Amino acid sequence: MGALMLQGTGSDVGKSVLVAGLCRALVRRGLKVLPFKPQNMSNNAAVTSDGGEIGRAQALQAIACGVEPHTDMNPVLLKPQADRTSQLIVHGQVRGTQGAGNFRQARGSLLGEVMASYHRLRKACDIVVVEGAGSPAEINLRAGDIANMGFARAAGVPVVLVGDIDRGGVIAAIVGTKTIIDPADAAMIQGFIINKFRGDPALFTDGYAQIESLSGWRGFGVVPWLGATARLPSEDAVVLERCKARTRNAKLIACPILPRISNFDDLDPLKLEDEVELLMVAPGQPIPTEAALIILPGSKATIADLAALCREGWDIDILAHHRRGGLILGLCGGYQMLGRSIADPDGLEGPPSKASGLGLLDVETTLHAHKALRPVSGTAMGAPFQGYEMHIGQTGGPDTARPFALFSDGRCDGAINAAGTVFGSYVHGLLADAELRRALLSRINVEAGRADYGSSVDAALNEIASALEEHLDIDALVALAKTNAGAGERV
Repeated sequence: MGALMLQGTGSDVGKSVLVAGLCRALVRRGLKVLPFKPQNMSNNAAVTSDGGEIGRAQALQAIACGVEPHTDMNPVLLKPQADRTSQLIVHGQVRGTQGAGNFRQARGSLLGEVMASYHRLRKACDIVVVEGAGSPAEINLRAGDIANMGFARAAGVPVVLVGDIDRGGVIAAIVGTKTIIDPADAAMIQGFIINKFRGDPALFTDGYAQIESLSGWRGFGVVPWLGATARLPSEDAVVLERCKARTRNAKLIACPILPRISNFDDLDPLKLEDEVELLMVAPGQPIPTEAALIILPGSKATIADLAALCREGWDIDILAHHRRGGLILGLCGGYQMLGRSIADPDGLEGPPSKASGLGLLDVETTLHAHKALRPVSGTAMGAPFQGYEMHIGQTGGPDTARPFALFSDGRCDGAINAAGTVFGSYVHGLLADAELRRALLSRINVEAGRADYGSSVDAALNEIASALEEHLDIDALVALAKTNAGAGERV
């Protein structure tokens, strides 16, 4: 049938959520829909059915479509390791490390691989809903672009521009985009959506009409503030400090925000529990002494993040928490930090180096080039779980004789200290399983609920889809997507 692309006036305007909600709305109409993002940048990723990794947002959008995530849904993924370098993932597999300048020069060569993924998706469904990255108004990045207009023009996909009214200046953001981008790029944009509106939409009637008049683009609707978004998995670091208000007498769970924190969506299922408060500890703040559980999250640069943790003095807080008998859980890179040492002899995450860990688990880690990417299931803490591995490095030592998890294939994972107060695991997604979440939280005397995280996410997607049906002209968007049917490549 065709394809449709949502681009934004900037980052964090809500493109990912709108794509997920639109996918679910179209699926509910009986259409076969698949998501696509040509290029993403995120350290929150998911393992796919074909043994690769893609951005977390595209995995969520696949759930919205009722299909398994596939590497074709996000053929190019950048995972920042330092301020100027990122790990480059192409079709789900590591293809080395790129500096910011090098990637800008090389990305144009990836367009063929992006288009190959897109065409495979087009053949497999009725509509592909495409998400852009950042904004087409970043005209300094236009040459060699594969994320926004570079892709849209190559594929002949019509574009709808999303503006975030909550941050202010939405009229200037949309009309200004029309003003500064190349006229051939502007011709790809067929309309706009106003997102994150609080209050009575009638108050924006004049502004909506002025955008249509000044830009020459039609409006497809005004989307209200979607509270259900808070129940979806996190992708971007901008949401890290947006935690729920503390419940009276709730037990505190603390997680330090590391510079290269990754897969922090592992913690999202804790939002379902009314009797706990998840505190993301920002740099410059101590880990509260009243924390019942400290979780060390994944990291895209473990040795560098361990050094940052020590600079913040969080190592002192963690060791004091341990002496008081407090519980500590390390996930992936956080697990590696809990050991005696981490070695990177080949310089996979920076210059070759070796660092002393926190020493709370009697294990040592050596990083190596092979990256484990696979779904896993098994039991941990006496409860079943499903999750995935996504890590480089091997960890071994005496405490692995007390594994945290036993996989269904017979392998063991992770380690537990002799006192049973420090746990480490390479498995992501553990807390999504209600039984395992209850088993962990029972260690801090919390009677966890029985809410299923997957069902909660599914219900949120349905709620968002219903809101889009009410506030957007879905029929017109479907008709616009059909204009791409059979479109050839353009430049």
